[in-house]
Amino acid sequence: MNHTGGVMATQHIAVIDVGKTNKKVLIFNHDLTVVDSAYKSFDEYVEDGIHYEDVENATAWFMEQLGLFAKKYDIAALSITTHGSTALCVDRDGNLAVPPVAYTTDAGEEFDTSFYEEFGSVEELQRATATAKIGNMVNEGKVLYFCKRKWPDKFENIHMVLHFPQYFGYLFTGKNGAEPTFTGCHTYLYDPINRKYSTVAEKLGLTGKLPDTISKSWEVLGTVKPDVADKTGLSTNCIVTMGIHDSNSSLLPYLVKGYDNFVLNSTGTWCVAMHPTDTFSFEDTELGKLVYFNLDAFFNPVKTSIFMGGLEFDTYVALLRDIAGAKGYPPFDRDRYAKIIADRDLFILPSVVKGTGIFPNALPRACENGEMYGLEDITAGKRVPPFFNDYETAYAVLVVSLALQTRAALDMTGYRGAGTIFTEGGFRKNDAYNRVLATLYPDSTAVLTNLSEATAFGAALLARAALDKTTPRETAGCFEIETTAVSGADLPGLDAYADAFTRLVNA
Repeated sequence: MNHTGGVMATQHIAVIDVGKTNKKVLIFNHDLTVVDSAYKSFDEYVEDGIHYEDVENATAWFMEQLGLFAKKYDIAALSITTHGSTALCVDRDGNLAVPPVAYTTDAGEEFDTSFYEEFGSVEELQRATATAKIGNMVNEGKVLYFCKRKWPDKFENIHMVLHFPQYFGYLFTGKNGAEPTFTGCHTYLYDPINRKYSTVAEKLGLTGKLPDTISKSWEVLGTVKPDVADKTGLSTNCIVTMGIHDSNSSLLPYLVKGYDNFVLNSTGTWCVAMHPTDTFSFEDTELGKLVYFNLDAFFNPVKTSIFMGGLEFDTYVALLRDIAGAKGYPPFDRDRYAKIIADRDLFILPSVVKGTGIFPNALPRACENGEMYGLEDITAGKRVPPFFNDYETAYAVLVVSLALQTRAALDMTGYRGAGTIFTEGGFRKNDAYNRVLATLYPDSTAVLTNLSEATAFGAALLARAALDKTTPRETAGCFEIETTAVSGADLPGLDAYADAFTRLVNA
């Protein structure tokens, strides 16, 4: 870390990190080291079948924590990062014009059909807005369409539509803004090729209510309002940056360090593969699948694919432990994995949540010696494949399945297998998964990263750049990304097993 003297050394950066459930406030010093933090969970609330973000209580908690931290640290900048697919609509008085609908709301098939009939087919919109259909409502434009249908009078009263990070920025500064990472992240509201709001935004009647200018993510939105300063103890000189989408925030440190030809394999409930590129283009075979383009903090395209790998893993591990009465996570046993791969008799097939991921039409099944077993029947105990009683073997089959799904996701981002694969998140600790994935990419350098609080760290880079009146690229010398290399294993026949896996998925 670089160390500076004088006033700068005493300056601190506060980051608000808004996860879907977990909310955080972290304090970084000027050298970008976390020196303090607070965490709290805020669940959605449900009324009449509609899910809502608990914005009011989360905001109160953020203000409270910042008040506590302001007594201990000289907070010179505030940066905000949030999960996606969330818009907050305010009226002329600055109050919410429509309720804060959460994207987890199931609006039903009729809603889904109506949206694509009115605005264009899934494939047409994917080409025009670089946005994939993600579930029923995991697109900001669809959330806004839901609000328009549900509360037409309230919708007419909207003065401004703010993306989630900028809504919190608005609460702190009274200023509205937008930046590329949220605007261009599967919203249906933006046409990245022509750099303008989309026909979806036009037909919703929102082009005059979305911010006119899309600013750099590290630009200063404003300074803390006097009433917020009174409430929190923050200085009215404290700057608030524009904000950033969470996945793009995790990607930012790698862009800043200048890595070339890489893919970030960010693993969790959703596994997100992000590959920086230079064009917005889809293969015909990609249309209708969970592949889309983000815009990074520098307005460049990032081809992205996602699947629910963590959910798949947790679902099957819980099921296997229940069936076999086992515990723990078996270590990588090359001989066991080699036999499974060579025999090509045992498979676990995606996807636990139908309609998602790289194989949206696939049914969750296990296959043993050519016989199929549906996940629903397995869970109910009606038909269970015999190999599920051997926990170590079934676990290994699951790991190979997840590695193959990851390869499909990485390939769909346009990664051609001759660069660096950075794996972060939950699967970083799964040695077996990482060994198999490294084997699938013999010409790549597979590494694990240990960037603490990666999402918040990316947001802190924005604040540091704003304070220094520079760009995030100039912060490259302020930090290092520690990596651990992963070696492939001797697993003959892995490509043949992968081909058989793909045939079964598509059968």
